[in-house]
Amino acid sequence: MIDAKDREIIAALQGGLPLVPAPYAQVAETLGMDEDALLYRLADLKSRSVIRRIAAAPNHYKLGMTANGMTVWDVKDDQIAELGTQIGALPFVTHCYERPRALPDWPYNLFAMVHGKDRKEVEKKRAEISAILGGACRAKDILYSTRILKKTGLRLKAKG
Repeated sequence: MIDAKDREIIAALQGGLPLVPAPYAQVAETLGMDEDALLYRLADLKSRSVIRRIAAAPNHYKLGMTANGMTVWDVKDDQIAELGTQIGALPFVTHCYERPRALPDWPYNLFAMVHGKDRKEVEKKRAEISAILGGACRAKDILYSTRILKKTGLRLKAKG
């Protein structure tokens, strides 16, 4: 559960941090609280998995990364946690997660998003992932993005 102040904090941050030298101080001031109190509450929300992270959501196209591929892998269940951690730690993987298979049509249970300036670069990165997965991988594919969809998380309204 979250209280009214938590809800107010989430609503203030869900649109992004202000681009100023001390963004948390500015948000805290806007909320009528001290920066340390704001940071403490954010850490508490994270520890309770109310929020997962505060992170940048770049527009990959504007950064020159016009080839964007979701690599999908059928990885042995007893190895997916270890291998998924390794894949997620690669510097070119922006997100990596496990999902249940939808057999018989969809055998994939590990997903890793990679970006590149072209498909050749993405395929090179995909080959690096494949080498790490080795014999634990039974099938693989890649789904290329054709356009950017709106990327936002859950949005809350502050209670007035």
